[in-house]
Amino acid sequence: MNQMPAISEAELEVLQVLWKEKKPMKIQDVLDRLEQNAWKYNTVGTLLLRLEAKNAVKSEKSGRVIMYTPLIDEEEYKKQKTGDFVNRLYNGSVKDLAVSLFQSEKMSAEDIEEIRKMFNL
Repeated sequence: MNQMPAISEAELEVLQVLWKEKKPMKIQDVLDRLEQNAWKYNTVGTLLLRLEAKNAVKSEKSGRVIMYTPLIDEEEYKKQKTGDFVNRLYNGSVKDLAVSLFQSEKMSAEDIEEIRKMFNL
């Protein structure tokens, strides 16, 4: 698997909008879906340009409008970043990560039951 480019938190938010919509989008469309942020049009445009420079998105001109499409697969990105996280924080031990999650107060009884069903435990 190829190494994913380093993506900032802000760039990831923009990329997540593109992944969710599953279609080429113009800057204004991305901005409209980031309403919880007080970002300006130029900020989103700059983030998309940075993502394009990192080969994370591609741009195509459609008339006078530039449309952006992700080049990075969401699931591949998550797999690699999860692996990086496990390696960095848990010395590569998925078991230690699972123990940490089960012991945290963030995991509900419903979450645990759902995981049991997923893995036939």
